[in-house]
Amino acid sequence: MADSIDAVWALLQKHQQEVFHTAKGLPFTYTIRGGELFVDRRQKSITVSTVANALGKISALKEAGIEISGPKKLGCYGASYLYPVLLTLGVIAAPASGEAEQLHFGETEFTMS
Repeated sequence: MADSIDAVWALLQKHQQEVFHTAKGLPFTYTIRGGELFVDRRQKSITVSTVANALGKISALKEAGIEISGPKKLGCYGASYLYPVLLTLGVIAAPASGEAEQLHFGETEFTMS
């Protein structure tokens, strides 16, 4: 997957209105209008520049050999929504088997390991 903002933004546009889940299992969808991504659980938008900054952080962490194991690693506004979307779309690699991460979907709890 190309990590350019243009490629990722186009990918995000293709997956609007799909249901994603936060790390805590909260379902959400998003829409894109212009250079802003609007999550249905938030009143503020996530801008294309915020996504570009997150991609820069992802790239820097990859180069440093640091695994992106959760939204806090992105360190940007909207990370709790960007992380599961970018993970699901393959922009971020799934956490290695050594570091299990809990994902909650409805009443079911999954462990990625």
